[in-house]
Amino acid sequence: MKRTILAAVLGVMTAGAAMAADPALGVWKTQPDDGAYAHVKMSECGAAVCGTIQRTFNDTGEYKSENIGKQLVISMAPDGKGNYAGKVWRPSNNKIYIGKMTVAGNNLKLSGCVAGGLLCSKQDWTRIQ
Repeated sequence: MKRTILAAVLGVMTAGAAMAADPALGVWKTQPDDGAYAHVKMSECGAAVCGTIQRTFNDTGEYKSENIGKQLVISMAPDGKGNYAGKVWRPSNNKIYIGKMTVAGNNLKLSGCVAGGLLCSKQDWTRIQ
C-alpha cells in the first residue's frame, strides 16, 4: 500500500515538473496586430503547446473580443531546444498559417508562413506570467 501511494505521489510530482519545464507555458502579451493585442495563455495540449486568447485590448483599453477563448497557437510541437512547429491562426483575416515559434527566457518569437515558409509574418511576444 505504501509503495502504491509513493508511486502515485512521484508520478504527480514528475508530471508537474515536466509541465513546468516547457519554456513556452504561461501567459504572453502579443504584439499589436491591426491596432489590437491580446494576452494568450500557452498550455499543454497533448505532447504539444497550444495558446488560447484570454484577454483583448485596443487603443481604448481592454474590450471583450469575439475571439476570447479561441485558440491562436495550434499544436506547436517542441524540439526540446526552445523551438516549436505547428500552426497559427490570425483572427484579423481568419486564416491558419504554418507556424514556428522560438522561446528564449521571457521572449517569444512567433511566425506564420505561407508558400512552404517562403513568406512569413512575425511577431515578438513578452511573457507576463
